[in-house]
Amino acid sequence: MALHGKTYRSRSEKIDRNKRYTLEDAVGLIKDVKVAKFDESVDVAINLGVDPKHADQMVRGAVVLPHGLGKKVRIIVFAKGDKAKEAEAAGADIVGAEDLAKRIQEENFLDFDSAIATPDMMGIVGRLGKVLGPRGLMPNPKVGTVTTDLTRAIRETKSGKVEFRVDKAGIVHAPIGKASMEPQMLLANLNELLGVILKAKPSTSKGVYLKSDALSTTMGPAIRLDPVAITNAHKTV
Repeated sequence: MALHGKTYRSRSEKIDRNKRYTLEDAVGLIKDVKVAKFDESVDVAINLGVDPKHADQMVRGAVVLPHGLGKKVRIIVFAKGDKAKEAEAAGADIVGAEDLAKRIQEENFLDFDSAIATPDMMGIVGRLGKVLGPRGLMPNPKVGTVTTDLTRAIRETKSGKVEFRVDKAGIVHAPIGKASMEPQMLLANLNELLGVILKAKPSTSKGVYLKSDALSTTMGPAIRLDPVAITNAHKTV
């Protein structure tokens, strides 16, 4: 497997395992540590000092990355009537209602990156929770994907809106772009995401909130980040 092959090992040697990198240094290493021939995604894993078992310590939200994700985002929208026409005009890839829900349920159609719905469609969309929920595709008003302002929601999603949610282990996983993007673009995206996550700190979270972070490409080794440097960079948060 490539992960354990010669290329992966040679890329790993470029990372100092005893070092915690600044954000600038980490994004500067991305092109040097990518493994695959395809344009790998760049992802960040953030270990937070929260207990997701408690509802008041759940960290979730959304952020529009200033430089997008470096890829075309496919969006489906659950809407009817004039709202369906609005979604189509705004650039939604697929618009539907019962027919779209049936396609997802019966044909296992999941060839999309984001799902948006108007509030009146949630009775239909709610039945898809077991399919869309585990994949992070379930529309939710807290992150702006259940809304009557479809034009804005579609525009933001197309331009690089990323939803995040802490998992059972207390970790947030989120993409910040592609390995082919310039380091300055990745840095701006990463800073925007981290700023929003820091602002989302629950008042009930005690002790260290930002415990550890790592940046990596889809197939490449992890680059550990310096959480102190991150916090200092967002002192105004």
